[in-house]
Amino acid sequence: MSSQASVLYDIPGPKAKRRDVVYNIVFTAFFVSLLAYIIYAFNQRGIFDDRWSVLWDPPKGQTAADVWHALLVRGLGATMLATVIAAPLALALGGALSVLRRGLRNRLGSASATVVTEIFRGLPVLLMMVLARFGFGWSGLWSVVFGLVVYNMAVVAEILRAGLAALPAGQREAGLSVGLSTMRTTVLIEMPQAVRIMLPALVSQLVVLLKDSSLGYIIAYSELLRQIRTMREYFGDRYTIPVFLVGATVYILINILVSRLAIWLEGRMRSSGNVAKADEGEPPMPEGGAEAARLTATHGRGPGDLPRT
Repeated sequence: MSSQASVLYDIPGPKAKRRDVVYNIVFTAFFVSLLAYIIYAFNQRGIFDDRWSVLWDPPKGQTAADVWHALLVRGLGATMLATVIAAPLALALGGALSVLRRGLRNRLGSASATVVTEIFRGLPVLLMMVLARFGFGWSGLWSVVFGLVVYNMAVVAEILRAGLAALPAGQREAGLSVGLSTMRTTVLIEMPQAVRIMLPALVSQLVVLLKDSSLGYIIAYSELLRQIRTMREYFGDRYTIPVFLVGATVYILINILVSRLAIWLEGRMRSSGNVAKADEGEPPMPEGGAEAARLTATHGRGPGDLPRT
């Protein structure tokens, strides 16, 4: 263990080690017991009977290809289509709102961006979908996209506002001191740093956006949850659990892939050439700064050797 780590953290003693072992045993036993109870409850309700055959030998003259096509092509395809359209729009509009809120010197414009953010952040996603579907008469796809974009752009704007507020004041002052306008300072200097700081929160919001697309089944959009409900109504309540667990697994796998992508992206951003790195091979700057270093290199003496006047 390094000297710095030994200063920050104490090495656990025998008593602490025994306590950690006890905690591990207790929590492991708790989760194993919980899993056993779930399996027991499922078994009591007959979950593990032949109802799972709906996935490879469905009743009512259907084939396994029909079931998987409905889940993975029509259902998942519609879910991903709405998500792929809504996510970039929500990120772009949310970034624009946060820039306008911070970069505009006109108080009216900044206040307008704040009002828009607060209003749409407080409205339910489903309410916006219903408004677009029955108020504007849009199709199911664009109603879902409208609801996702309007709500998530407000949340993204608030996330980026928090990232901008977390930056040191010197970043803004440096941009203004070299002649950049307030807007250009926000866009070119502050916003890239805010995105890097708030990247985990932005990815979490994208996961929420993906899951909120399931609300589209209420307005008859044929996304994944709608297909699951249609299968339950067609095959019967007995087959709800197998189809539901397949849909849940699909959602979990997609969210894991999004999280892995975010971790990879964050690593690339941290290792990019735009991030300032310490020059470990360069000698430290002598006392007196760059001018002292120049004199040392030219005359072979340091600032302490200069003649006194």
